[in-house]
Amino acid sequence: MSVNIARMIVEEIIVTPFAQNTRVVGCAETKQAVCVDPGEESAEILEAIRKHGFDLQAIALTHAHLDHIGGVSWLKREFPNAEIVLHQDDLRLYENLPRQPESLGIPRAQWAALGLEYDQPPQVERFWQDGESYRVGNLSFEIIHAPGHAPGHIVMFERDERVLLGGDCLFAGSIGRTDLPGGSMEVLMDSIMSKILPLGDDVLVLTGHGEQTSIGRERRTNPYLTGVYKL
Repeated sequence: MSVNIARMIVEEIIVTPFAQNTRVVGCAETKQAVCVDPGEESAEILEAIRKHGFDLQAIALTHAHLDHIGGVSWLKREFPNAEIVLHQDDLRLYENLPRQPESLGIPRAQWAALGLEYDQPPQVERFWQDGESYRVGNLSFEIIHAPGHAPGHIVMFERDERVLLGGDCLFAGSIGRTDLPGGSMEVLMDSIMSKILPLGDDVLVLTGHGEQTSIGRERRTNPYLTGVYKL
């Protein structure tokens, strides 16, 4: 799926058995781009980059769960000059990629059939800093550390375009799971309430799974935020 948002071009590719939304996000004016959360090897990712003539500057990771980083090694081979960027608090999870299916309770005999056999991922080249401004051409993303789903989870907010690349924090009608190692419901809810909701009801949220939504829609209807579900 392709989305044009003023100065931003977004190509969405659904990958992995977990239906994860990998996105290629580029500046329409300069053609600089990043790939956000490449979950697995996919010809559609390459097609999305090439059809716009993008210069891929980074492999930008919101967090290090396997369905968001399974394609990093492959994409780095295709674009060796693209830097891999992750938050320091998810480095251990990232380096443990080959063993992550075990933590999900998936029997080893099923890993190959599900496409969940991974090599050791390449070295992270830079770490996100909470509050930094990360430029992609003429776009400027505010990096916000929003843990709870994973210790090093970040979201990327383009304030002028009113777009949030939200990873697995907030979904349409739901929130990220917190039962994996390093997860915390209390911490995730604090991230959502104190860091994401204040960005504004008009903000478009591009989620890590499922359909896009808005902060206002979730504030009004998400049962985790309205109090329907008592936490």
